[in-house]
Amino acid sequence: MIDISYHDSSDILQGLPLHHDGPFTHIEWFQLLEKYGSKPLITLAKDKEEAVALPLLATLRGATIFGNWYNFTWQPLATPKADHPSLLSALAKDLRRTLPTVHFDKVPEENGASSLIQKAFSNAGWTCFKEASDTNHYLALNHQSYSDYLASRPGQLRSTLKRKAKHVETEILTFFDSVVWQSYEKIYSLSWKGSEGNPALLKAFARQQATHGQLRLGLARHEGQVVAAQFWTVEGGTAYIHKLAHNEAFPKLSAGTILTAALMRHVIDIDAVEYVDFGTGNDAYKADWMSDTRSRFRIECYNPSKPKNWVPIARQYARKLVLHRSAG
Repeated sequence: MIDISYHDSSDILQGLPLHHDGPFTHIEWFQLLEKYGSKPLITLAKDKEEAVALPLLATLRGATIFGNWYNFTWQPLATPKADHPSLLSALAKDLRRTLPTVHFDKVPEENGASSLIQKAFSNAGWTCFKEASDTNHYLALNHQSYSDYLASRPGQLRSTLKRKAKHVETEILTFFDSVVWQSYEKIYSLSWKGSEGNPALLKAFARQQATHGQLRLGLARHEGQVVAAQFWTVEGGTAYIHKLAHNEAFPKLSAGTILTAALMRHVIDIDAVEYVDFGTGNDAYKADWMSDTRSRFRIECYNPSKPKNWVPIARQYARKLVLHRSAG
């Protein structure tokens, strides 16, 4: 028998032997989100020792993912032997009793997560619309060394590294240092990116990653002055590139490029990762470093028993029809 329950704290996930697929599937991540201002709606389906959970956030429209702009992905959480389709379908069916809409985003498909959600909610009576919402650039190394990897990169990038490397010194920390983190924050404030969205949360996340030995914090210096900083993590054979920043006052140094190369060398030759994940955003420069792209998906689920959803459902169908005709 499947038991369905709802909780307003991510602590309910504590003790469940959940499968982890990157930094944004750990209970510690959800606890950070909760600590720094978000109140979750954790929906849980359990069948004896196995479970599936949807970490959601209640909204005026219904519910959306429990995450923020730092998330690379969002996906259902599950124990290793859980019957994903049946448990997720049971959750979707029960959610129809109370919610008018559920909005999923940043959902990957390489592990089948987006199709699983769409099928479970559709089978439970929701009207669902799925579309690609973002692009993830990533690198599959296939056992390459750093020198092999670099040889496969564009000639212009290799030329820049060869010409500029002598002007910049790099340092990579695998532990958290408050003074170094202040340098990172200063560089970020001087970069084209401006102010950080939630600096306290990001700092706590970096500390958390360092505790598990997963932090890779890089600095680039020119004549002793920090001119670029990057925040990466490593977990489960994948390096995750979270934050890049450089001082706009030193554009000719290409310090960010030099620092990215140094971190690439570290995660490939020392950490021996199999993949590098450049997060979300289809920025052109990412193609210089990465080998492939894949989509992240948005899934809009409407409860058709709610009259206020009939107009948005009709609009979604009309939009799909227009897109289909435009595609020929």
